[in-house]
Amino acid sequence: MTKVYGTGTYDFKRHRVAEYPLEPPPVNPVSDKPLESKPGSNLPSSITLSEIQQDRLTKIAEESWIKTGGKSPEKPFDPEVVKEIYATELKVVSGRKPVPLQRVMVLEVSQYLENYLWPNFDPETASFEHVMSMILMINEKFRENVAAWICFHDNEDLFKKFLQKVLRLKEGRDLTIAEKTNYLVFMINAFQSLEDAVVNETVLSLAGLQSWHSLSYGRFQMELCLQPDLIKKWKRLSKKWAAEAMSKGEQFDPSSSPEANFVRSLIEEFVEVLDHGVFADEGDDTTGFQVVDDSSVLYCERFMEFLIDMLNQLPTRRYLRPLVADIAVVAKCRLSVLYKHDKGKLFAQLVDLLQFYEKFEIKDHDGTQLTDDEALQFHYDRFMAFQLLAFKKIPKLRDVALANIGSVHKSSDLRRRLSALSLEDLRDVVCSKLKLVSKHDPWADSKDFLTEVVVSSFEKQQSQKEAINALPLYPNEQIMWDESVIPSINYSGEGCLALPKLNLQFLTLHDYLLRNFNLFRLESTYEIREDIQEAVPHLLAHIDNEGDTAFRGWSRMAVPINGFKISQVKQPNIGEEKPSSVTAEVTFNIKSYRTQIRSEWNSLKEHDVLFLLCIRPSFEPLGAEEADKATVPQRLGLQYVRGCEVIDIRDEEGNLMNDFSGKVKRDEWKPPKGDMRTVTVALDAAQYHIDVTDIAEKGAEDVYGTFNVLMRRKPKENNFKAILESIRDLMNEYCIVPEWLHNVFLGYGNPSAAQWPNMPNLLKTVDFKDTFLDANHLSESFPDYEVSFVNSDGDEVLDPTPPFRITLPKTLKGNANALSGNKISEINPADNADMVDVSPKEKLIVEAYTPPDPGPYPQDQPKQNSVKFTPTQVGAIISGIQPGLTMVVGPPGTGKTDTAVQILNVLYHNCPSQRTLIITHSNQALNDLFEKIMERDVPARYLLRLGQGEQELATDLDFSRQGRVNAMLVRRLELLSEVERLARSLQIPEDVGYTCETAGYFWLLHVYSRWELFLAACAGNENNPSFVQDRFPFKEFFSDTPKPVFSGESFEKDMRAAKGCFSHLKTVFQELEECRAFELLKSTADRANYLMTKQAKIVAMTCTHAALKRRDFLKLGFKYDNLLMEESAQILEIETFIPMLLQRQEDGHARLKRCILIGDHHQLPPVVKNMAFQKYSHMDQSLFTRFVRLGIPYIELNAQGRARPSLAKLYNWRYRDLGDLSIVKELPVFHRANAGFSYDYQLINVPDYEGRGESTPSPWFYQNQGEAEYIVSVYIYMRLLGYPANKISILTTYNGQKLLIRDVINRRCVPYPFIGPPSKVTTVDKFQGQQNDFILLSLVRTRFVGHLRDVRRLVVAMSRARLGLYVFCRRSLFEQCYELQPTFQLLLKRPDRLGLNLSENTSAYTDRAVDEVGNPYFVHDVEEMAHIVHDRMNEFYKAQGVYEQYQNNIPQIEEGNQDMESDSVVGEDGESEKTMQPELVDGTSTEMEVDNGVSTENGKADDN
Repeated sequence: MTKVYGTGTYDFKRHRVAEYPLEPPPVNPVSDKPLESKPGSNLPSSITLSEIQQDRLTKIAEESWIKTGGKSPEKPFDPEVVKEIYATELKVVSGRKPVPLQRVMVLEVSQYLENYLWPNFDPETASFEHVMSMILMINEKFRENVAAWICFHDNEDLFKKFLQKVLRLKEGRDLTIAEKTNYLVFMINAFQSLEDAVVNETVLSLAGLQSWHSLSYGRFQMELCLQPDLIKKWKRLSKKWAAEAMSKGEQFDPSSSPEANFVRSLIEEFVEVLDHGVFADEGDDTTGFQVVDDSSVLYCERFMEFLIDMLNQLPTRRYLRPLVADIAVVAKCRLSVLYKHDKGKLFAQLVDLLQFYEKFEIKDHDGTQLTDDEALQFHYDRFMAFQLLAFKKIPKLRDVALANIGSVHKSSDLRRRLSALSLEDLRDVVCSKLKLVSKHDPWADSKDFLTEVVVSSFEKQQSQKEAINALPLYPNEQIMWDESVIPSINYSGEGCLALPKLNLQFLTLHDYLLRNFNLFRLESTYEIREDIQEAVPHLLAHIDNEGDTAFRGWSRMAVPINGFKISQVKQPNIGEEKPSSVTAEVTFNIKSYRTQIRSEWNSLKEHDVLFLLCIRPSFEPLGAEEADKATVPQRLGLQYVRGCEVIDIRDEEGNLMNDFSGKVKRDEWKPPKGDMRTVTVALDAAQYHIDVTDIAEKGAEDVYGTFNVLMRRKPKENNFKAILESIRDLMNEYCIVPEWLHNVFLGYGNPSAAQWPNMPNLLKTVDFKDTFLDANHLSESFPDYEVSFVNSDGDEVLDPTPPFRITLPKTLKGNANALSGNKISEINPADNADMVDVSPKEKLIVEAYTPPDPGPYPQDQPKQNSVKFTPTQVGAIISGIQPGLTMVVGPPGTGKTDTAVQILNVLYHNCPSQRTLIITHSNQALNDLFEKIMERDVPARYLLRLGQGEQELATDLDFSRQGRVNAMLVRRLELLSEVERLARSLQIPEDVGYTCETAGYFWLLHVYSRWELFLAACAGNENNPSFVQDRFPFKEFFSDTPKPVFSGESFEKDMRAAKGCFSHLKTVFQELEECRAFELLKSTADRANYLMTKQAKIVAMTCTHAALKRRDFLKLGFKYDNLLMEESAQILEIETFIPMLLQRQEDGHARLKRCILIGDHHQLPPVVKNMAFQKYSHMDQSLFTRFVRLGIPYIELNAQGRARPSLAKLYNWRYRDLGDLSIVKELPVFHRANAGFSYDYQLINVPDYEGRGESTPSPWFYQNQGEAEYIVSVYIYMRLLGYPANKISILTTYNGQKLLIRDVINRRCVPYPFIGPPSKVTTVDKFQGQQNDFILLSLVRTRFVGHLRDVRRLVVAMSRARLGLYVFCRRSLFEQCYELQPTFQLLLKRPDRLGLNLSENTSAYTDRAVDEVGNPYFVHDVEEMAHIVHDRMNEFYKAQGVYEQYQNNIPQIEEGNQDMESDSVVGEDGESEKTMQPELVDGTSTEMEVDNGVSTENGKADDN
């Protein structure tokens, strides 16, 4: 048995795999009977490359459809081959799994769908097996999270016919249960792909009004009565359907069409399986044992998933919810045997979720959310109607009719009252009078069923708001190890889960928040579970002689508890049952810890989250078999888990530690005394209420008397509670999103509705300040317009100079328009190219104005932009400064940050009273953005940076709250001294510069009055050139300017200078007025809050900080008008949403006017650690990506300035029209070849090294020794040529390979000071947003392509290099991958062996042009590259005269590196990291960074 314990320094999987044994992979990878697994779990494939190559499917593929080297396959299409493959390889007869996964993966790798099934699909002749095989391959693409519909878009008509064929596939044929499941999964995937126009058109017809033909007559009448507006629509559509039938010469029979019957027939088929298919054999009657058919259980689970998906998006819910209610699916499921069976746990959870969505508080036909009051009123009206019916027509229910609703609307009361009716009476009530189900329903003979239908229709549901407020925020042990809710890491996507999905559309904002709340809570729970499994085993719990739990070991993150007591339980708030607060005291001892860990425990502070654990290990250690069968809590001895929040922490003498509230003054602070610590914590009141109720009602154990371990977590990972509270607060508010964004946000209505041309209150004339470098730049930015320059009087200007004001038309032509992601925008179809010469260009009026003189001092001059923005960037700037939603897609190196900064700059100058909030995903991106803003003409006093990352800003100024307050106080003193100087120059004796207030009076009485007198005197002396110079009242004050202020040559020129001087004075007194508040407010906190809420115009923070501090922002009355979000495609959907709502509404309306999202959905999405939440729930879908999928128009920047044009071709196919900036065509560095290399990019095929390719030392941990050695050899070769180490980064697609490469570098590079480690060795995912000149990339895999099939990862990998990219991989595997074809076809146009120019001995310079190959020497394999490097090392040492020393040193180095573990440390990300500090040639040292570090030499993150 393989054990992975995670306690050693060299543990590969400590952040993923817990402290318990893992099953080894099966010996026989292709067995007839698939392995049983937990819901959704699957072990990695153990099939080897040689087995794949010798596999019969691979051989058939090579003969029939694989295109190698551009050659067509030998055999023509044979439908019998498809039938034979389906019958022998794909069809599953028994077992839970509906597909033989490994066989499907082999076919998928060989492009079975793209090269064989689809090209040879004929809707007339295609067999059942052919269509079913296509369904399986499409399902596999969805399972692997790759684009499934791409290959069909080359023939959309045929694609439509294929979908129609799928809809009729079941006609006249009985499918096996596995085939039914696969068919159902296909339908689930199709309904999750409504952004695809063809899929949308086909599948939505199944969920339209026509499906009501299959309703029972009573239900049909009832629905039309409830929705009178539908009667006209029904009549109109009925005529249309009849006319269509007549035009085809068919008899009109609406109930026979697939649109009418499809969903109902599926539901009836499901009910049949639920009734008769789940329990195949009754077994022995005496034992009551029933044999469960696992495949039928999976089918039932999948069907619940299908119905939930139907009901949780409005287009399908509107007409299908009555159908689900008509068949009473929920009632039938609740009464089924499976619902109560052990194997039906997941099914029961899914049924509950289905019931939740069936009863969701929404008006189905207009999508309006019901408020709590409306939902309650609806319930009362419905129940009163039932009472009235009972009073008139059901004598036996007269007591129900006369009772008050509160006494009879509970489930138990209703059941008791209904039990008085006989079966016939109840059937008459339900089927004839209430018309809830059809009397022909086979279940109508069951009294339990009829009762369940009535109860579910009329019982009072708990309101959604009450339910969410009663939910504990901290997870407990029951939810933590529920595999159907939080699966383990190795979720494969085969099963379904009881989780909500984040797809395209949401029913209401409450639904949106609820799904995100549940997923975020479960993702946090998963991470907490991993931390518990990491910390607890180190304690080595055992039972001592007295039968109590004792601990032999120690853990950094967990400490045994000395005492626990609940100190206070407060009365519940009015209207609630749970206590308003529960407080407890926990005592623990830190004596046994070393200093560093003691300080970590001592640094606990208010609001930190801790976990209380009860550990009770078994008396005897579990045996191998017992441990194998035991659950994780049983192995750990874990009984209970409860969360709590720190209120305060005290030392042994009761002194308060880490107090930030001001109770302890800074000068009175003393170091903590003793080793005992007492933490006062707030327990979760909702969880406490549940626990106490269980103790009282069920006699459960008192959880709070059993805790014996206190666990903490890393602070950065432990902020989940604040974010969950923010989401819950939002769910308790109404009307929270701006009206202009509401429908677009939920995914309905016109996708362009929130674009600026459709918005009110547009800026008609915009002052672009320094956006345009000159008039030509402006003209080039509007190629579709004839630009006309005028002055402020409207006269034409022949030689215009910036700045410019532009009167914008309502809609802009050309590239400045936002185009939809999945269809051509209504605004600008690209076909206007032919019309350019026909119609005259529209005029664009541009005013070239002379800005006022800013002042005579150098600091008065505004900072100028030097970036020459492209027309598309200008379009993005125009869209960003107008109200509404702006989406900018920024491919790698296209200047997203520059565009964002210019939007902020222009916005500040055009709307100076408005406040803007900047949000990014990472501190690094926020700091990059902030540093560029400081280079623009925005005063530093209006900038504020919140959060922890401001310390990393590369600037002398401190932009934190405290730093800005200090800066304002320092600035106040500087300005007051200037006022004193001005007073002296005017010979005014009073102390006018004492305070800001006295300075304000001085301004009004002496300064402004003198200026007005001066202006009045100037009125009649325009002809006197020296008048201004002679009479200017502040001439003495400005006598210290670098240049004389006045020339005396021209009145106009001197008057302009005088106004500039007055502008300088006005700015001084304006700043003093802003400083006045800091003078009046005495406490630092008040000053900081005033700065944030009133003073700052541009406030920047990360999305995490926004979510954590939302309550504080609301409390302080924080306001903002504009939101700009960078890296928005890397931010979780809910973390994008919360920053939109950091302020209270004003008169019921949201203040937000602009929302600017900048990102790139073609690069990697947000990080979600648990694969189940990522694959099944799409939790890694950002709001930005969802908006793109919805077809909301976006502007895509189209010129990159990062990489050589040849390198950019490797990824620019993924974008609309990505070209190159002139800089990459003109700079010499982009024209010269890479010295020592024949090519600037190359794919290097790496054969098996020492007889093997990829290896997995532990599950899901991939390594490739050959690629690691090859890459390090190439790196050494580059260093010997003189390439700087900080210009080279080594990337790989797997953490295992990253650690392996670091080990090889430790062994082969670090001992030699002239080589040393490269800038970074990290994963592609961690390197997103950064760049380097040369990238060496290892793709690792040799069996299956793995997660590089996600094209977004490929784009990131290919776009990190500026000058050279060398990809090491297995050619035969990656050239067959359909999704990666555009890139790998380019790579494979060059030789797949590394081409070196061995004659070039230095990287400093080469005459060779980049497109010249030179005299290449092609390296055969890893060993040859090692020999080349070895020879170069010999030459180097001979040249240095230390050859013998080098030869003698080699054995010592090899021996010294045999045991690497002693040099390992655990990095911040929980993986094994190596600390390496070699001496370089110049005597300086460098450090190989951990992934979350930033290189000191080349770590500045570039636009990703």
